[in-house]
Amino acid sequence: MEKVADEREILGWLEFGEAARHLAADVLHDDFVPEVVIAIARGGLLLAGAIAYALDIKSCGSLNVEFYTDGHSRLERPVVLPPLLDQPSLAGKRVLLVDDVSDSGRTLAMVVELLGTIAEEVRTVVLYTKPGTLHVPDYSWRRTDRWIAFPWSSQPPVTAETV
Repeated sequence: MEKVADEREILGWLEFGEAARHLAADVLHDDFVPEVVIAIARGGLLLAGAIAYALDIKSCGSLNVEFYTDGHSRLERPVVLPPLLDQPSLAGKRVLLVDDVSDSGRTLAMVVELLGTIAEEVRTVVLYTKPGTLHVPDYSWRRTDRWIAFPWSSQPPVTAETV
């Protein structure tokens, strides 16, 4: 993991690929065989896809949740946004819920509670877990108290003015 002067953790694309395969192996070593992989969008989308490929799971979905309104501001509580997940299709299934980081843990906890009323079992996986999280994920690649620079969000958005 590279560290820069401001003590950020910088995740590169190659390391991301290794982390995804490591997490998939952790899931299998735990004898958990998910039937569905669900990403918490947007942060969990890329990791969910990588883990689904690594585990050869074709049934994937996502749930849009907003908690952070920008890099540093957050709402009072996480809010589910449309389009909504097809919840009946998860009835009785083993679900692997994926996000990029468990910071406060409130988003993961809310979605686990929501899916737990439908699915047979829900387990959580993240790249990073922060200290003091309310929801400690079942599987986590690293623990850190630093700000994380992900390869997919460390650059500003592409706009008509920047191309």
